[in-house]
Parts: sequence; structure tokens; C-alpha cells
Amino acid sequence: MSRLLLYAIVFIEGFCSLGAEVIALRRLLPHVGSSIVVTAPTIGFFLLALALGYAAGAQVSADYRRIVARNFLISAMLAGLGLAGLSVDWMFAHLQPVLIAYLCFIAAILCPIAWLLGQTVPILTNLMQTQRTGEASGMALYWSTLGSFLGSLTLSLVVMQWLGVSAAVAACAFGLLIGVLLLAGRQATVVALALATAGLVAAINLLHDLTADTAYADYVVNAVEIEGQQDARAFMVNKSLASLIDASEPPHYTRYIEHLRRILRDDLGFRDRDILVLGAGGFTLSHREPANRYTYVDIDPKIRDVAEQHFLHDNARGEFIADDARRFIATTERRFDAVVVDVYSSHTSIPGHLVTREFWSGARRVLKADGVLLANLILDGKLETPYARNLLATIESVFGRCAVDVLHKGKPLANVEVACFASSQPASVQIYRDEKNRADLDRARSR
Repeated sequence: MSRLLLYAIVFIEGFCSLGAEVIALRRLLPHVGSSIVVTAPTIGFFLLALALGYAAGAQVSADYRRIVARNFLISAMLAGLGLAGLSVDWMFAHLQPVLIAYLCFIAAILCPIAWLLGQTVPILTNLMQTQRTGEASGMALYWSTLGSFLGSLTLSLVVMQWLGVSAAVAACAFGLLIGVLLLAGRQATVVALALATAGLVAAINLLHDLTADTAYADYVVNAVEIEGQQDARAFMVNKSLASLIDASEPPHYTRYIEHLRRILRDDLGFRDRDILVLGAGGFTLSHREPANRYTYVDIDPKIRDVAEQHFLHDNARGEFIADDARRFIATTERRFDAVVVDVYSSHTSIPGHLVTREFWSGARRVLKADGVLLANLILDGKLETPYARNLLATIESVFGRCAVDVLHKGKPLANVEVACFASSQPASVQIYRDEKNRADLDRARSR
């Protein structure tokens, strides 16, 4: 086996193994979010399977090319079919609770890919014609790691951004199939299996019913039937309803958007004001609203094009900035009359760095002296879970007492609208008691 061919194979292994891990994390996003309690175990299981693959590869003593070709072919099937959107969606729809689906995904798809591809370097170093073992293993690891580096960057920053996640899945699988053909040569059976696998991979990834998919989200625009609305369209982001609009005049929107619009226009009487919206959704907050100036910040640079073309059927009103919400508020010198926080990566999942005291302090920093913060949270309707209580307490530790309005009080999960004013300050409180009741004095001081 020539040195050039060997380096090409281990490069493909590195490219596709880390590529599969990146794709897996992205596929999990709509179902379990992207918090550290999801990403850390996923990476850990992948590395464990990779380590076991190294050990298994070290035990191989014959048929080196055939075994690696077989491993590449099986890995291509697992990656191309198992990481397809249809397969992952089916798994999380039919295997409940979610933890079971997650563990099955890890055990049946991701870890076998890592284990099979992890065998490549220790197996192929047996074929390296070199005088020193250290040189053989070092160069093999160099090309494998270089492939991992380029795979992670290429798939996440190029393929997913411009062609979508399904294209990244196909690229990963096709790369492994190229490795199979390089290893198998003219073996007709292996070539036929590789070509059949390529056809299946292309078919299942083209069949995924999405309006658009990017490195950050799956987008679906569906027609929905809602009583009292005409030809309503739902804008789904990572399986979660982000926005709603219909053909009525004036249009109807989701309840929480109409609530926020009413606060800004009617309750606060905002006219000719600067409003920052963190999390673009379907851009309905500013739809047909010329009274104020809106600036949207969303991490996905593609979301505006998707919303305008498939959902709004119109230009989105306002300025759009593709950036991470926390980074934007930490670096901008602009100040706003209102900051609307509506940041969700999936279902009820707010990215962890956007719930901390430091984030809310940054949001306060970009408010004008008389500004207002409005936050859309999805919490339990009774506000009795630790997450609900602690998140509200975190916000009030920065802003002081805030108004809290639960929109769907009878549901297990509800939109909770929080309104805080930059003029308020956190302060210690006293409890009124029969023995020492200062309520009348405090009321008089408050007038």
C-alpha cells in the first residue's frame, strides 16, 4: 500500500469521524437542545468509543485493507442513514422518554461510527513502510488529526451554512465511500455495495421534509387551521412554534407576540423609539409596525431570508444583525428604549449563557435610562419549578421587581412575559407582620 494512499485513507477517517460528531450534535439540537449536559456526555461517549476502537484496531493482525474497507462501508451506512433527519426524527418521536431516544441514538449510531473508524490508524500503521514505529504512528495521527480539523471546519462553517445539514450528512457518507473504493480497488461486490449505499444516502437525505436547514436550526413553514384565523401559517424552528401569521386584515400573530406589541405600542405608548429584539423568530414583532425602529439580532445569518421567502412573503421590517445575542450586547455602543429577549434554540431551551446574571446585566447595559426589558420565557404555568423560580430570581437580582404575566395559566408550559424597567434597582425587602407592620408608612412614602 503506497504511503500516499495510506495518508489519504487516514485523512478521510479523521475528516468523517469528527464530521459525524459535529453532525450528531446538530441533529440532537431540535430534540434535546445544546446545553452542556447534552454536549459534554455526547462528546464523552464519542471519545470512549474512539478509544475502544483504537484498542480493537491494535488486535488486528491480518487482512488490513479488507477490514478497514468493511469498517468504512458500515460507517458510511450508519452516518448516511442514521444521521439523516428522517431517522433521527423518527427515533425521538417513537422512543420515549427522550432520554431513551438519546441513549439509543448514541449507542446505535454515533458510538459504532467512532468505534469502527477508530480502528483505522492502528490497523493501517502495519502497512507503513518506514524504519521507525514512532514515525509511522506519528505521521498517521498527523493526517488523521488534520482531517478532523478540516472536517469540523468545513462541515460546520461551509457545508451546513450554505447547503444545509443533510448535505453535510451526505458529504460525510460519500467521503467514507470514496475511502471504500480506494481500498477495495476493482472488487465488484464491494463497489456495488458502495454505489447502492450512495444511492440510499442521497435518497433519504433528499426526502427530509424541511423548508430549510442551516448550521443552527431546522425551519419548517406549515399551513395550520386555527379558529378565527384565515390561511394561517406557522413558522417552526427546531420543532417549536416560533411565529404565526394569517391572511386577516390586520393579521393575527401568536398570543405572546400580540401581547408584546400591545405593551410596546399601547401600554408604553412607544413612538419613534429604538427597539432591540434578541432572537428573530419570524420577524412578526415589527410586521406592519412603522411607528418604531427595530433591530433584530439572531445567531443564524440565514433566518431572515427563510422568514421573508417562506413565511412573511414580504420584507422583514427592521435592521438585522447576525450575531450571538450575548456577544452583541457586550460589544455594542448603541442604546435602546426597549430590549425584547426571545431566545430559544429548541422547544423550551434557552441557551445556558443567555440565562445568567451576567447576560441580564448586559441587557440592562444597552438600555437607555428610561428603557424597558421584555422577556418571553417558557416556564411551567404555576411558576413552581426550580428552573422557573431561579430564572425569575436571576432577572430580578439585576432589575429589581419585575412584572410577570403568565399567558396560559392552565397549561403545564406557558409563555411567561416579564417586564423590567431600567429605572428600578434591586433592593432588600421586609416582610409585613402583625407585630411590626410598616405597610401604611411604606404606602405613604411611595406616593
